[in-house]
Amino acid sequence: MKSSAASIGNPRVFRRGYDHVRSKDKRLARVMDKHGVIKFKAEGELFESLVESILSQQLSGASAGSIIRKVRALYPDGRLEARAMHGTPARKLRSAGVSPQKLGYLKDLSSKVAKNEIDLEALRSMDDDEIINILDAIKGIGPWTVHMLLIFTLGRADVFPVDDLGIRKGVQAVYSLKELPKKDQMERLAETWRPYRSVASLYLWRQEDE
Repeated sequence: MKSSAASIGNPRVFRRGYDHVRSKDKRLARVMDKHGVIKFKAEGELFESLVESILSQQLSGASAGSIIRKVRALYPDGRLEARAMHGTPARKLRSAGVSPQKLGYLKDLSSKVAKNEIDLEALRSMDDDEIINILDAIKGIGPWTVHMLLIFTLGRADVFPVDDLGIRKGVQAVYSLKELPKKDQMERLAETWRPYRSVASLYLWRQEDE
């Protein structure tokens, strides 16, 4: 999916996805009926979104939010830019709570973007698989980070973050499973949601938050 017109940030596209998933999955439909049509907005700069995703890895929402705020406070107006981050002394980022491992990830990302080795804006016109292949070459950016970018920044409609714990817990709750589902089990369940698995994912997160 490449066109911004097909983004689930477009209310009409989101509604189509809502109706499709709801008609295909009676169990998930109950969650969707409870929350109604979500007002979803895909937004954010690509570099900033990747930085925030890296900082959020394996942390609770509260812990991640605290570190993100401290990192943003290092820069004018809290804006995260590749050249500025690339030139920031490691000790400053460490003092903001960035772990040594994530510091390496941020430096690799900011270096590649600052040196124009990767053109993030060009990703907007690429399909999902192309984006995954390009970003996979950056340290610390794996499937989960790319999936978050695809859904929340680019608004891609058919993304299913099978590695996300919240999604796994949501599936477990909706389908009354005794254990957290495995990847292949989740992918089978999600087949009927295509081509709007992102919409289904948003409701699974809502279910997990309850």
